[in-house]
Amino acid sequence: MATNLFVGNLPYSFDDVKLTELFAQAGKVVSAKIISDKYSGRSRGFGFVQMSTDEETKAAIEKFNGFQVDGRPLVVNEARPMQPRN
Repeated sequence: MATNLFVGNLPYSFDDVKLTELFAQAGKVVSAKIISDKYSGRSRGFGFVQMSTDEETKAAIEKFNGFQVDGRPLVVNEARPMQPRN
């Protein structure tokens, strides 16, 4: 199974559909999710994308890490496992 990607520094106007469309340029997107604030519902400026293969995952990192969207350089890397909260 392909690795989950962390995508940071996203424009706040981005939604799941825009994120999917962007990453589809690098291959088949299995899932794309913008993380939003649970109180306001507004984007928190980051999300997660899962590509269908490891090759597509690597291609997405190479293509989109530092890629400019609305004047903002994206940060794209392998997502780290979520740490337990105390």
